[in-house]
Amino acid sequence: MNKIISTIYFTLFSFFISFSQFVDKGQIEFEVKTNMKKTFGSSPWAEMMKDKMPTFKVSYYNLVFANNKSLYKFDHWENKDLIPDMFRKSDEQSIWYTDYNSELSNMQKDVFGTSFNIKDSLTNIEWKLSNENRIIAGYNCKKAVGKILDSVYVFAFYTEEITLPGGPCSINGLPGMILGMTIPRLYTSWIATKINVDNKEINFQEPLANKNVFNRKEAVITIKDRTKDWSNDSDPDSKKWIEQLLWNVML
Repeated sequence: MNKIISTIYFTLFSFFISFSQFVDKGQIEFEVKTNMKKTFGSSPWAEMMKDKMPTFKVSYYNLVFANNKSLYKFDHWENKDLIPDMFRKSDEQSIWYTDYNSELSNMQKDVFGTSFNIKDSLTNIEWKLSNENRIIAGYNCKKAVGKILDSVYVFAFYTEEITLPGGPCSINGLPGMILGMTIPRLYTSWIATKINVDNKEINFQEPLANKNVFNRKEAVITIKDRTKDWSNDSDPDSKKWIEQLLWNVML
């Protein structure tokens, strides 16, 4: 009888151990949705563009992670034919590579036809954790609120079941992977739609650097200098648009 009880206990213990194992490699698909009409503002040009475009720009990105590193990049559009090329290129060509061992990131961004290679330390984000919970793609997630670029708030849901402290773009620093995220000032949300954590080997490399290599501070100075004539005091929408451009490049 004792042998039978011991066998049952051992089986149950093994089951719970295997069930609660944490994930440290895999692939996550994110749906990224941006309200284009709110992004444009209310200038005459913006109002004209609004009539020619859908309310939301919806794209899908893949995040692969293994060995405490990750690579996040564009995969496909939901409504490609409805979005002009000038509003698609930056999404399609941007890549985020992060090495959490060395705490370094390498972002490749397209800014109106110019490719920027931004290599710097990980983004430092001020996080406040919450007791609010939500299930995303089958994973239990906890809420956190962070602040980037001095004044831009990030509302995130992360899971401790996936151990990498990362997420979409360069957002990081929570006790697990971010599976849901909203940045109201960019009118954009990210949500994990598929998660593959099988045992197959995952290999990826850091993107090759181009000739335009900057740290974050240098990139901001360069972009501000190149766009200094794009806004004026009589058009508040233009200033807002330049500000959003910088936030997107640094994200």
